[in-house]
Amino acid sequence: MRTQAMRIGRSPNAITYQNSSLRYPSLSLRRSLATAHSSLPPHPKVDVVSRTPPYHKLIKRLHEVRRVLGSACQLTLAEKILYSHIEHPEESLLTNTRNGANIRGTANLKLKPDRVAMQDASAQMALLQFMSCGLPSTAVPASIHCDHMIVGEKGADTDLPASIAGNKEVFDFLESAAKKYGIEFWPPGAGIIHQTVLENYSAPGLMMLGTDSHTPNAGGLGAIAIGVGGADAVDALVDAPWELKAPKILGVRLEGELNGWASPKDVILKLAGQLTVRGGTGFIIEYFGPGVDTLSCTGMATICNMGAEVGATTSLFPFSSSHVPYLEATHRGQIAQAAAAVASAPSAQNLLQADPEAEFDDIITINLSTLEPHINGPFTPDFSTPLSKFSSVVEQNNWPKTFGAGLIGSCTNSSYQDMTRAEDLVKQASDAGLTPKASFFITPGSEQIRATLERDSTLSTFSSAGGTVLANACGPCIGQWKRTDGVEKGESNAIFTSYNRNFRGRNDGNPATMNFLASPELVTALSYAGSTTFNPLTDTIPTPSGTPFRFSPPKGSDLPTAGFAEGNPEFLPTPGIPDPSVEVKVDPSSTRLALLDPFPRFPETELTDIRVLYKVKGQCTTDTISAAGPWLKYKGHLPNISENTLIGAVNAATGEVNVAYDVDGKKSGIPQLAKQWRDEGVEWLVVAEHNYGEGSAREHAALQPRYLGGRIILAKSFARIHETNLKKQGVVPLTFANESDYDLIDACDEVSTVGLLDVLRSGGKGDVELVVKKRDGTEVRVKTRHTLSEDQCGFVLAGSALNLLAMRGKESREEIVREWEMTD
Repeated sequence: MRTQAMRIGRSPNAITYQNSSLRYPSLSLRRSLATAHSSLPPHPKVDVVSRTPPYHKLIKRLHEVRRVLGSACQLTLAEKILYSHIEHPEESLLTNTRNGANIRGTANLKLKPDRVAMQDASAQMALLQFMSCGLPSTAVPASIHCDHMIVGEKGADTDLPASIAGNKEVFDFLESAAKKYGIEFWPPGAGIIHQTVLENYSAPGLMMLGTDSHTPNAGGLGAIAIGVGGADAVDALVDAPWELKAPKILGVRLEGELNGWASPKDVILKLAGQLTVRGGTGFIIEYFGPGVDTLSCTGMATICNMGAEVGATTSLFPFSSSHVPYLEATHRGQIAQAAAAVASAPSAQNLLQADPEAEFDDIITINLSTLEPHINGPFTPDFSTPLSKFSSVVEQNNWPKTFGAGLIGSCTNSSYQDMTRAEDLVKQASDAGLTPKASFFITPGSEQIRATLERDSTLSTFSSAGGTVLANACGPCIGQWKRTDGVEKGESNAIFTSYNRNFRGRNDGNPATMNFLASPELVTALSYAGSTTFNPLTDTIPTPSGTPFRFSPPKGSDLPTAGFAEGNPEFLPTPGIPDPSVEVKVDPSSTRLALLDPFPRFPETELTDIRVLYKVKGQCTTDTISAAGPWLKYKGHLPNISENTLIGAVNAATGEVNVAYDVDGKKSGIPQLAKQWRDEGVEWLVVAEHNYGEGSAREHAALQPRYLGGRIILAKSFARIHETNLKKQGVVPLTFANESDYDLIDACDEVSTVGLLDVLRSGGKGDVELVVKKRDGTEVRVKTRHTLSEDQCGFVLAGSALNLLAMRGKESREEIVREWEMTD
């Protein structure tokens, strides 16, 4: 196996798995699956053909990949799906990989995704960039989902109309652009992007790009779904190859079966604690083993969703027996049949299962049968504590003993299974005469889920218990939460959520709010106690009668026995048919939307005398660089949203937040100083620590620094999506060759590059050194590393990827005109 491993790009320490459970599973329904309906016919308004992966084409490409790598090569599931989407396999797999011996972590894969999905906040900038390319329609099927701009406060009936009215200008722009370019438009209230994608677009073997970091949610249904910035999405929309450094593969073997209080959420909460927020960087997480078939499809999606919290490129599950009833219940029985046929093929042609002797770079084993519920947080999703130890950890850290709100739902945990298990606990407590001691909020993930829960009386169960049902949107999860419980900004307090991310200030804008992540079941039970130290497995709650009450383990149904309800037909998407007669709505005087001007090209010289704007201390997420919450309304207006650039960053010299100092010692906010320097003709760089740009796939965190005059980000390490976003906008991301050199640079130092221009002109060959001129006139030299590929060097030289795409689009249109003239 060693020779074979080297041949297809694995390290000598790569790990092989041989497991009969990886063969195509039985299509019989699992005993725990509660469903009585047979396969539903395709929805009359749904084009199932356009939503079916091109299996014939992908299998043909997989055959070509095996020819290139050798017929004996053994591929993981992730590699099969990825490589079958490479435009030119020989070029991608053999270039700079020692003829295919060192693919993982080395090869630059030029991929052609099948589909693009965009949420409303990021779709604005993606569409503005796409419009600049001058094309009549998108090259691949695409969808827009209006979910991020809906506030959660009083309940869906109040919040949704108010949010639609407050964002009408943006929603009108998105809908008009969608109709003009043939993009399916899901209106506000239709649901959260990731739940809607799972219900409609995700499919085994599909490759999709999504402008949100939790796009990997679709991996629960066997898709390669990767979160990207808007500029990356534009690549796919204009039919340009999308480039990805070939990931390494982390195998997670699941054994046993969940029972009692343990849920799919606990799988990823435990894994996040093992890997940390950086542990999955550069990896795809591929789940396998006998435990896979014991999970529901939506449970797998929950696990894949939070793979973003460990920095993984994406996560996915193999085709499973659980996928079939879910596809059938969501009007996609034809896809289930097609996928089943592919998964039944011999290994060489089987796109949907890993080869029997494929190798992982590492393997982690999780026994579902012994898995304990976990609680992660606060302030980071990888601080993982088993439930049995959480009470003592609360005591040790002097965290609040009570908490004010429990919030369930979101894109991570709003499935029918999640909600019915939570409902079971509410019914138990209500029968005992109890009401929640903490405010209790419920967010359905989609109109389909909401309508089904309403029909089956689940929502009335929550409401009768005092819960507030919010709109089918992101709401509190991404900062769109107006708290009404009197908690003041800066006041230390705790909340429990079934969300995926819990960075400081993310949910309510209060950096002192401690968000603890847990399963919906655990959040529900804890809400009745109102205590952070409560353990529902062992502890009791006094009832009005004085009798102690203890919860029984929750029970629920994977799928509704009566099938899913359709809900409000007005929430169905517009057809994906381009209409060139539609005028895209952008008011020139708008404060919410602004057409883009191209960034200037890279100069014909090295960068000289650029100035250090800020030296960041500690964690610097995309929330830190480009805050969400009230700023979301400016996502389509680059000048306005740039006013929030780095306002959450901590000054390494003083410990102050959003306080920068000019060369004369004058104090100001970071964006104000950046804008001043830009207007004075001074370009700048930021110095930062590890995992710079972790968190949401927020390309504004790259656009804004570029707009304000940023040229370089120098960090100890980068989060994957953000590093790519920077390159797309013409900002050069560099890492310290020696991390201790971070201490050599200070704000207002002047920096010149040595070798950068040569690196860019040579397509990424060579190294970059920085000459740092200190305030006292002395100089130090700092060696750096970069990950610039040939194409990415082209982005930087052109000023941005958009500049390059627009240039190519213009050349293509001119060529068409010439051909027409020659035939006249």
